[in-house]
Amino acid sequence: MTRVPLVDLQAQYRSIKADIDAAVERVLDSGQCALGPAVSSFERAFAAYCGAAEAVGVNSGTSALHLALLAAGVSPGDEVITVPFTFVATVAAIECAGAKPVFVDVDDTYCTMDPARLEAAVTPRTTAIVPVHLYGQPADMDPILEIAGRRGIAVVEDACQAHGADYRGRRCGSMGTLGCFSFYPTKNLGACGEGGAVVTSDPGLAARVRLLRSWGEQTRYTHAVRGFNYRMDGLQGAVLEVKLRHLERWTEARRAHAASYARCLSDTAVAVPRARDGVRHVFHVYAVRAARRDALQARLADAGVQTAVHYPVPVHLQPAYRDLGYRRGDFPVAERLAAEVLSLPMFPELTERQIEIVADVIRTGIPAAAPA
Repeated sequence: MTRVPLVDLQAQYRSIKADIDAAVERVLDSGQCALGPAVSSFERAFAAYCGAAEAVGVNSGTSALHLALLAAGVSPGDEVITVPFTFVATVAAIECAGAKPVFVDVDDTYCTMDPARLEAAVTPRTTAIVPVHLYGQPADMDPILEIAGRRGIAVVEDACQAHGADYRGRRCGSMGTLGCFSFYPTKNLGACGEGGAVVTSDPGLAARVRLLRSWGEQTRYTHAVRGFNYRMDGLQGAVLEVKLRHLERWTEARRAHAASYARCLSDTAVAVPRARDGVRHVFHVYAVRAARRDALQARLADAGVQTAVHYPVPVHLQPAYRDLGYRRGDFPVAERLAAEVLSLPMFPELTERQIEIVADVIRTGIPAAAPA
């Protein structure tokens, strides 16, 4: 029996059920279920939230990355620099754009792109850099943007885990050429299904993404470019706009839970995540590090605590990406993190008692009493 779930989507839904149901009903009554006014309204609200001029709703975070890279001018034969310690979709989108992924290792403390390793990876074929704001932690953007600006390279932020995260007063997704978000149900801002968005303050790039997401149509059945069926559903736009109104409250709850975890785990052997100075970490997941990670995960499972590993195999060691030519040892920090990280339960409705249960299992192997 699960005593502490990794996430609890039902609890979130119950807390705003009336508003979600009403928004869905309005879309169904309108009959406008592909794009439509619900998506347009959400796009305006989300752009404002991100501090960007425009947002373009699409059907997934992967699609957002793909279209952002195409809009930035990435084409076959180009190289795009990113990190090996990320969900595989970051790299898949680069290959979907026809480019070659080139990896640089991550920083050992914050798990994001190490800017000190970046410039050595730039070649004349480098067209874009994709820093990943992992776990809700902003990447170190100022040196990345400086290198990119000096070399004339586009920056496409993978902010799929960083809704509302700030870096030195700027929202993640708003700093680069374009920013990409996922609204997978478990994200800090999650749809009731799949969804994604590209944000930018360049109107020409926004127009390009809008063209590409719907078969390249400028007018009905007239296709200016070869595009895709990456449209956002009206139902998802309606749900996301309702949830966006609660996102700040949910984010502060996550941050409070992270502080409670740090306090409760201070006398244990696990290393808790640290936020980079001058940033707002939004804790999409709460990933600790443990030398004997698999044994710890098994102990928590035995006590009814759900956990996950984000991510157990870096992309450069994935069987599907062997043809990129990388080997074990090429990115030692990413490989070490993959062996040590463990995501503990994290969601806005998590209770202090549930956090104490998790901490007690980690500390002693014996869970506290079940939550009321």
